[in-house]
Amino acid sequence: MGIAAAVGVLSPFPFYYWLWTSPQTWVALCGKGRDPCKVMAYVAHFLKLIQLLSLFSVFTFSWPPPLYFWPLIAFGQFLNFRVYQLLGESGTYYGVRFGKNIPWVTEFPFGYIKDPQYVGSIISLFACLSWVPFLYIFLWTLGYVFMIYVESKEDPGTRAKPLS
Repeated sequence: MGIAAAVGVLSPFPFYYWLWTSPQTWVALCGKGRDPCKVMAYVAHFLKLIQLLSLFSVFTFSWPPPLYFWPLIAFGQFLNFRVYQLLGESGTYYGVRFGKNIPWVTEFPFGYIKDPQYVGSIISLFACLSWVPFLYIFLWTLGYVFMIYVESKEDPGTRAKPLS
């Protein structure tokens, strides 16, 4: 296993854990007048780039992909798109933890699939098994499963208070 690729794949999860467990620190770090969700989104996109770049050392491309690729990538990305469409940036990037009022959503996929964004991401990862060794898909999936567990234990009393 390439250690650099493994570290790259796992790189976002300590950041997400820290934000989830210490939201007030993040809000304070972002400062007054800066949206902590937007700043988180910028950092998360940068970390996603690191994840993808780290896989290039273990990636083997072949075309056409196996038939299972198309339905998995389509459904996985549909779930991700739909979650973002329904929750927006603030709902997707821990707005509730940063003291924002995020309305409860019950439209599909919510209410039908538990943690639909993580499920969509995991399905999309497994679509890429013909190109990326299983171990890296497994590590990335473990990161998502870890965050599903962390986020399931939310204590509303630990939510951040907006800076005044």
